[in-house]
Amino acid sequence: MSRVYNFSAGPAVLPEEVLREAADEMLDYRGTGMSVMEMSHRSKAFEQIITEAEQDIRDLMGIPDNYKVLFLQGGASQQFAMIPMNLMKNRVADYIITGQWAKKAAKEAEKYGKVNRIASSEDKTFSYIPDCSDLPVSEDADYVYICENNTIYGTKFKKLPNTKGKTLVADVSSCFLSEPVDVAKYGVIYGGVQKNIGPAGVVIVIIREDLITEDVLPGTPTMLTYKTHADAKSLYNTPPAYGIYICGKVFKWIKSMGGLEAMKERNEKKAKVLYDFLDQSRLFKGTVVKEDRSLMNVPFITGNADLDAKFVKEAKEAGLENLKGHRTVGGMRASIYNAMPYEGVVALVEFMKKFEEENL
Repeated sequence: MSRVYNFSAGPAVLPEEVLREAADEMLDYRGTGMSVMEMSHRSKAFEQIITEAEQDIRDLMGIPDNYKVLFLQGGASQQFAMIPMNLMKNRVADYIITGQWAKKAAKEAEKYGKVNRIASSEDKTFSYIPDCSDLPVSEDADYVYICENNTIYGTKFKKLPNTKGKTLVADVSSCFLSEPVDVAKYGVIYGGVQKNIGPAGVVIVIIREDLITEDVLPGTPTMLTYKTHADAKSLYNTPPAYGIYICGKVFKWIKSMGGLEAMKERNEKKAKVLYDFLDQSRLFKGTVVKEDRSLMNVPFITGNADLDAKFVKEAKEAGLENLKGHRTVGGMRASIYNAMPYEGVVALVEFMKKFEEENL
């Protein structure tokens, strides 16, 4: 069977070259006579895998020396608790609510202190990013939190909020490595890798060293303390070794493609094909205000639930998989991450044109 075009929001499409390489090494990783799946995380071979992976992501993102890169488990959702446990010294934090995940993160943080929701776009079903140029940032806030790209709703912060000197914490799960980034603007930048970087099971946390202390909230488990993992170079316990190995391969793939500048160009080109069609379509329409559109997740609707369902079904039959929108919003969503080829987006638009002609 040939491969389909997989528009899933995560776990999502991976570069074919990476999958082929992993397949070639499945039974014998570089002469070790074993798979990385079977390998001790304390072995020389794995030490080289994780060290190279860290160096490659540092190179790609230009991560300053005073930031640690941690390969952790528990997904982005575990960070919803880990962040306040480690950073909420004054027990106050400000959250900007631009979707489901920021909302969940804020709710979790309330277990540990006072959460101020200083901006929100919930009034219009999260279809835009609020103006964050002059927010009522709390005097005593330990940090300001955002979800930078909203997978479900298809919005993206094009400009980071003015945090008035407070530490910025960002969940970048669905835009990780999709474009250049100035890491120094963040205190913590983190994301689950299963959307744009690797298989589910790894979360990468990039954190400024001054935020890694023993001074965490009372009762914080050892495993949920950043210092535990920073001191042990992500090897405090058995890490998600195979996932890290695949992430490492994806970093090398991105480097070979020309780095994050090239990724951004590639992603803009793909997104333009789809958005240009949506803007002139008589049947389909996008759900996000133009200036806040994500390059990674593109939600769209026909305005008729039955027609939406028909579209998803027929698209699947045509080899265009996972186009059903998130259960909380309905409609359709095409996730067009780094590894989605340009041809995949063109094939989707061609199918949409055909569907429009047949169903208008």
